[in-house]
Amino acid sequence: METADYQLKRGFYDLAVFSLEHALQLFLKAKLLANGVDYPRTPSVRALLEVLMEVAQEERSAIKHILDTYLMDLGVLEDASITSRYVMRDFRREEAERLARVVREVMEDLA
Repeated sequence: METADYQLKRGFYDLAVFSLEHALQLFLKAKLLANGVDYPRTPSVRALLEVLMEVAQEERSAIKHILDTYLMDLGVLEDASITSRYVMRDFRREEAERLARVVREVMEDLA
């Protein structure tokens, strides 16, 4: 998150979104490991949340709420990660800031 925050402040919105997706992906993989589950080899944060929902019973309702509330935003994060490798996609400040809020809220809800 620190890298994404730095990139946001400097106006590197494309890189910030890429960093946000990676931060959330690593956070979710760490949560899976903490629950004794080897995480699947997927870059999909939505898929990681679904696996976490199966194994972390106490967080099940929070994860369901996250998926219901932020499904589109999480999809944009996934697309940003994929397209950053193949196709240039420009993100506006407002988009990057919204995605940063989403990632923070997800991490706070599951911390």
